[in-house]
Amino acid sequence: MSKKILLVNPWIHDFAAYDFWIKPLGLLYLGGLLRQNNHQVHLMDCLDPYHPAMARQGLKKPRRYASGSGKFYRQTIPAPPALKMFSRNYCRYGILPEIFAAELKKHQDADLILMTSMMTYWYPGVFEAIRIIKDILPQVPVVLGGKYATLCYDHAVKFSGADYIISGAGERQILDLIEKNFGENHSFMPEVSDLDSHPYPVFDLIQKIEHLPVITSRGCPYRCSYCASPLFNSKFRRRNPIKVADEMEYWQNQSGVTHFCFYDDALLVNPEEMIVPLLQEIRKRKLTCRFHCPNGLHLREVTKELAELLFASGFKTIRFGFETSDFNRQIQTGGKVKNEELRQAVRHLKNAGYQTREIGIYLLCGMPDQKAQEVIDSVAFVQECGARPMLAEYSPIPGTKMWEEAVACSSFDILNEPLYHNNSLLPCRNNDFSFEVYAGLKKKIQGI
Repeated sequence: MSKKILLVNPWIHDFAAYDFWIKPLGLLYLGGLLRQNNHQVHLMDCLDPYHPAMARQGLKKPRRYASGSGKFYRQTIPAPPALKMFSRNYCRYGILPEIFAAELKKHQDADLILMTSMMTYWYPGVFEAIRIIKDILPQVPVVLGGKYATLCYDHAVKFSGADYIISGAGERQILDLIEKNFGENHSFMPEVSDLDSHPYPVFDLIQKIEHLPVITSRGCPYRCSYCASPLFNSKFRRRNPIKVADEMEYWQNQSGVTHFCFYDDALLVNPEEMIVPLLQEIRKRKLTCRFHCPNGLHLREVTKELAELLFASGFKTIRFGFETSDFNRQIQTGGKVKNEELRQAVRHLKNAGYQTREIGIYLLCGMPDQKAQEVIDSVAFVQECGARPMLAEYSPIPGTKMWEEAVACSSFDILNEPLYHNNSLLPCRNNDFSFEVYAGLKKKIQGI
C-alpha cells in the first residue's frame, strides 16, 4: 500500500536573498525515487514566487526574469537574538506562514514529511516550517535532510524539532526509514555507482517552470580547503552525456523549458568526457537551450575550441571560480587554478565572442588571515586579464579543511552557532580586511 509523502522546501531567513536559479534538486530527486516505489508525492515550496494564494493577498509580485532568476516574496521579521547586534533588516523570503499552514491542513492524511535544508545559517526558516507542521499535523513524522542537516547534524538533532535527521545521501536512508516505520518494502533502488539509474526529479510538481536544474555529476576531483563538496560526495561520478541530453529533451518536450541550470561542482573537468559530447548532442537534436552555472566553472579546462563551443551553445553569461591571484594562497587552498590559466582562458573566451561584462570571475574575500591587499591585487589582476571581478564572501563550513583555521580566527562563535556562518557578516574578517574595506572595494567593483 503506497504512502502519501509531502516534500517541503522551507523558507530562507536572512538579511538578503536572491533567486539565482534555486531549486531543491535533491528533494525533487527523492520525490522521483518515492514515486518510482509507488508512493504518492506532493510538493510544498515555501519559496514559490508564483504561489496563487500570494497573488490573492494583494502583495507586490517579486520581479522575475525569463531566465528563471529574480526576487522572492519578502516579509521583515525580528532577527534571532544572536543577530540583534546588526542593524540591517532581517527577512523571511517566500510565502506567508498562514498560506503554508492553510495548505498543510489539506494534507491531514499525509503519512510522512520530507524537508530539505540549504545554507547552515538559514536554519531558522527550517525551524519555523517544522513548528507549523507540528502544530497542524502533529501525528505526521518529519524527516529533515540536506546541507544544514548534514553539516550541522548535532545542532539539527538538538534544536530542529524534526523526528528524524538524515546526514548525507538520502536515497537508501529514506527507503529504509519507510520500511521500518510502515513495513513498506521498496521495489526499486538506484545503483549507487550509476547516476543514470535514478528516476527523473518530480519537476512536474513545480507550480511554474521558468528553468530546470540539471546535474551531470556528483562530487569534484579537487579538494579545495574552503569547499564542502567532498563532504557530500567522497567520489567524483559522472552520468552518460547522452542520457543527460535525453533528460533535457524530455523536459523541454513536456514543459517547453529552454533555460537549464547546471548544479555541477565540476562541469568542465575533462571536457571530452561530458560537456563537449553533451553540447554536441544538444545541437544535433536542435534543442533550443540557454545555460546557467551558479556554482561557477573551472577555467583551467577552457581551450579555444571549448570557448567557441560554449559561446555557440548558449552559455551567454558565464562565471568562473578563481578565488585569488596570490600564488601561495592558491597552493594552500587546493591548487585548482593558476594565474596564467586565467589569462589564457579569458583570451580564448574573448576570441570566441564574449564581452568583458559576460566573463564573471569569483574572488573569495574574508578568508582566515586574508589581507586586504591580496583581494585588491586579485581584483586588479582579473581586470588586467579583461574579465569582470566578482567578490564572493567566504562562509566557514564545518568539516572543511579550512574550518579549524576559521574557528581559531573568527570573532564569532561559529563553532556553536551556525547563524554566524553567514557570509554577509564576513565572519573571519580582521583589522586589516575590515567590513569597511570590503564595502569600499565592493562599491568600486560595482562601478566598473
